[in-house]
Amino acid sequence: MSLSSAAVIAVLAVALLAGCAVFVDSKASQREAEWVAETPPSGQFVELEGRRIHLIDTGAPSPDAPDLLLIHGANGNLRDFTFDLVARLQSDYRVIAVDRPGLGHSDSWGATDSDPRAQARILHDAVAQLGVTRPIVLGHSYGGAVAMGWALQYESETTAVVLLAGATHPWDTALGSWYRLNNSVIGRPARALVAAFAPQDMVATVLAEVFEPTPVPEGYMAHFGPNLSLRRASQANNTRQVNALLANATEMQPAYARLTLPIEILHGDADTIVGLEIHSRRMEAEVASARLEVLAGAGHMPQHSHPEAVVAAIARAETRALAPTNTAPDLASDERAALSR
Repeated sequence: MSLSSAAVIAVLAVALLAGCAVFVDSKASQREAEWVAETPPSGQFVELEGRRIHLIDTGAPSPDAPDLLLIHGANGNLRDFTFDLVARLQSDYRVIAVDRPGLGHSDSWGATDSDPRAQARILHDAVAQLGVTRPIVLGHSYGGAVAMGWALQYESETTAVVLLAGATHPWDTALGSWYRLNNSVIGRPARALVAAFAPQDMVATVLAEVFEPTPVPEGYMAHFGPNLSLRRASQANNTRQVNALLANATEMQPAYARLTLPIEILHGDADTIVGLEIHSRRMEAEVASARLEVLAGAGHMPQHSHPEAVVAAIARAETRALAPTNTAPDLASDERAALSR
């Protein structure tokens, strides 16, 4: 979720004129408590390294059902998947949807989780406690980078990867003004102002921009709980992670070509948030095992605009993984350590 520069400047101007930092922090704390009460944890917590990861686990519908891990995008949480997609999958898979470190109801690992490879390692170790083995790993948007970080470190422990508009490759355009603002000294007070005063119609407008050109599904905003992303800590964690993504994607990209596990990619040709040509086209060109399906007229949220295509892509990934040619060695231990930094 991003804010227009005009909206940020307007909110900053109000606060600077008022000069009420204590009031702003108090108001932000009040609203944050209300938001958590409105959108409480919906799953379970796994403890790891003195912190907690929040996730939902549907359980296996049959003894041989594959494990399927769902990783959400920037400023998101696992409720993006539980709105509709999980219900479509849970009769065939053991579905585990996670809140990424520092977002939703999961704790942050601080600067460590700025790297999607570190997030992959954290999530890998967390779900391992639940007995998850050789999952299909699906990542949406920023979650695509985490899914690729997982594959680079744990290929032999992974059945396949599915990317939904995955942000996986370096780009050459500047991030939005909100992310640049958060790298400045104004970042902290700006986040407090947003938490204290951001109106709900602004939240609805941002969601509509993310879903374009398709409408936001009825009931999605109430289910998803976008206000969780407006909490000061969540804003700080998200902007830190997104601001670090370019450098990390640049480091990760050269290693993609060595992967041999099945990679299924869905990307809409109307996506204005994560560019089809910048990311998914390049993944298909660089990785022999990557298969791209372009969704005509789809924007950035194919799990909602084209859920049947998502379900079919997961099934294709599973089928391809059963072929004997889709076995691959894991990284050497020293390579894994280097990738997870």
